[in-house]
Amino acid sequence: MAGVKVLSESSVVLKFVPSKFNFVNEPTASNSDSIPIIDFSLLTSGNPDQRSKVIQHLGKACQEWGFFILVNHGIPENDMKAMFEAATEFFNMPAEEKQQYEPKNASDPIKCGNFNVKDTSNHTFTLWRDYLKIYVHPEFHCPLKPDILREALLNYSERTRKLARALLEAISETLELEKGYMEENLNLESLFQLFAANWYPPCPQPDRAIGIPPHTDHGLLTFLIHNGVAGLQIQHNGDWFNVNSPQNSILVNTADQLEIFSNGRCKSVMHRAVLNNEKTRISIVVANGPSPDAIVGPAQPLVARDGRASYLPMKYTEYIEKQLTKSQFNGKTILEQMMIQDEK
Repeated sequence: MAGVKVLSESSVVLKFVPSKFNFVNEPTASNSDSIPIIDFSLLTSGNPDQRSKVIQHLGKACQEWGFFILVNHGIPENDMKAMFEAATEFFNMPAEEKQQYEPKNASDPIKCGNFNVKDTSNHTFTLWRDYLKIYVHPEFHCPLKPDILREALLNYSERTRKLARALLEAISETLELEKGYMEENLNLESLFQLFAANWYPPCPQPDRAIGIPPHTDHGLLTFLIHNGVAGLQIQHNGDWFNVNSPQNSILVNTADQLEIFSNGRCKSVMHRAVLNNEKTRISIVVANGPSPDAIVGPAQPLVARDGRASYLPMKYTEYIEKQLTKSQFNGKTILEQMMIQDEK
């Protein structure tokens, strides 16, 4: 339970990454001026021309990149700062106070620690990251300490939930679905929301360890903010790109359930968290998914339009369980396993 934070702050100066963290990666990535930026205020604008243009840009971002930078989103800067302060207080608590949240099951509503994963060669390694994960909707959970966490988390999760539903309604419009179709079919009133805080300390050998390896997310939309230290990289057309975001913006990626629901139109983007040897990076993540009980498959109007479904349906809770317990089977991700091959 001591975690990577304690290791990095110990009196012994680390010059090399301990062997259990060894992960040979290729952190090389390019910068791009083409990463889409969506101005949320124009979605709620009374100007129909402005709104029409941003709807078009949003659809293009989801279908071509699976990712966009959201600005003017309406969440106050103080609310975002409050989350970083609360997360920092949590990670600074003594290990014995956090020990009660050490995960016993993959589906525990509150869990913290660090994480072991297996690569494609079946090699087990530990991520250079401490995390706190909390289920916050449809049922709200929260650690008892620190005291400031509960109010900050209630407020931030409510605001991001409202924002997610507004964005999903706009994305539904880009798919030319009837108003309310996605909301009703995925029961977004009871949408599943997972909060995560990630602490990535400076790493003596950033190319010999990783914060989070390449992956896609299981939900509909994932929101990410960070403390000004970059580290998120996304894959686009087979190449990796650094994400450099304006202050107070929210990084948004489309996830597996949205790719399935859109019958492949919206892309669930592969992304990873890389390290640096100078500064601690903190990220605050909110994953927004369908209702836990929703059975998610391609939207019927889109199947009718395409002539076939490209994905199998599955209950969302089962999908999460599969991803948590076994992210790959026979070398395929859960999303790849859901794909229906064209018989032509």
